[in-house]
Amino acid sequence: MRCNTVCLRVAGLFTIMLLLQFLSVTQLHAEETPAAPDAPAVPDAIEAELLQQLAVAEREADGRKIESHLWEYWFNESPTTAARQLLDKGRERRESYDYEAAEQLFDELVAAEPGYAEGYNQRAFVRFLREDFDGALADLEVTLQKKPWHFGALSGMYHVLRLQNRHSAAFDLLRQAVEIHPWIQERGGLPRDMWPEQYRLIHEPGQEI
Repeated sequence: MRCNTVCLRVAGLFTIMLLLQFLSVTQLHAEETPAAPDAPAVPDAIEAELLQQLAVAEREADGRKIESHLWEYWFNESPTTAARQLLDKGRERRESYDYEAAEQLFDELVAAEPGYAEGYNQRAFVRFLREDFDGALADLEVTLQKKPWHFGALSGMYHVLRLQNRHSAAFDLLRQAVEIHPWIQERGGLPRDMWPEQYRLIHEPGQEI
């Protein structure tokens, strides 16, 4: 049965209700007792709202716009002005193909702010470009420990594992990525029999992706 726009909106509203309920309970629990050191990561309210909008985006243009907002949100999470400067300079060096200098800047960022997830993700990208795949995987694992919903880290790990001929694990990660971001660039690589339900609601049978 083909799902129309009303169906998608109902699914989206249901997901929002569950997410808000989960965040409310989590916040109440945090106020009553200190969080355990190994407590699972939870997006804050702004990030959760963006992720929810992304998960049910019906058009690619909408998905791209929300994706851009999330990337900017992650960049703006830099704990200090100095950290943001290291992030920006590292990205500039990477875009200029000076990968060695970029990695050095991201090394400084990770050393200065070990709790900042995006520092590891950006260094992983440079390490991937330098064909340091083990180093890239290590950084991506840290990123996902801090932000399991980071579709950029999930897709990055997908690319690394594909190059290592670990295809089954790679597809599992890509499936997770498209559950979060149904318009992610790599979505065409996911076998049809692995499409998540929400993804099927958006990319209906017969629609070219």
